[in-house]
Amino acid sequence: MAATKKLTFEVALARLEEIVGKMENGNAMLDESLSLYEEGVKLIQFCSKALDDAEQKVKILQKGEDGKLVEKDFIGTEDAAQ
Repeated sequence: MAATKKLTFEVALARLEEIVGKMENGNAMLDESLSLYEEGVKLIQFCSKALDDAEQKVKILQKGEDGKLVEKDFIGTEDAAQ
């Protein structure tokens, strides 16, 4: 991965898919497999943080007691149904 290219969720996910494919293939030498594994762990952490950040930004609209729409933070799927 080029260091000058900004890492996005989509780029990280695509690279993870490449890594999984190479590791499933089983043709990589031990050193390469370890390097791919380490890169994969870092990418998983990046993707997980990106998803957590996105979830924090999601808002839901609910009707208030006066009938007007009120913006609230999205907490989880269980709370959104209430």
